Amino acid sequence: MHDGALRRQSSGTPWEAIVGYSRTVNAGPLVFVAGTTGTIDGRVVGPGDAYAQTVQALRNVEMALAEAGARLADVVQTRLFVTRIATWQDVGRAHREAFGEHPPVTAMVEVNRLIDPEMLVEVEAVAYLAR
Repeated sequence: MHDGALRRQSSGTPWEAIVGYSRTVNAGPLVFVAGTTGTIDGRVVGPGDAYAQTVQALRNVEMALAEAGARLADVVQTRLFVTRIATWQDVGRAHREAFGEHPPVTAMVEVNRLIDPEMLVEVEAVAYLAR
């Protein structure tokens, strides 16, 4: 349920405090998820493997959404930032598997690099809570 108030949540990663951002922000019926990478406890999963990193990044998005009262099925938009556009099929396959019958609108953009050179993918998401 949403009450129209802003609610900010942190996941406790060191980057949030250093950069000054929230993992999620609930704004009325919308939930915004910050750029999320394929890490567990700050360690990159699957170095060199865009599919494995996308799978983990989307799991991390799913956990952030759950803490904000949302699910992957509520996601209406994603943005995928990749360091090698040639990996688009691997990234796209992980995205398709995560969203199944509830595909959001999306964009995939190649970027020069992410904050850690081992990171190949970063995912942002926006969810809509109609309930």
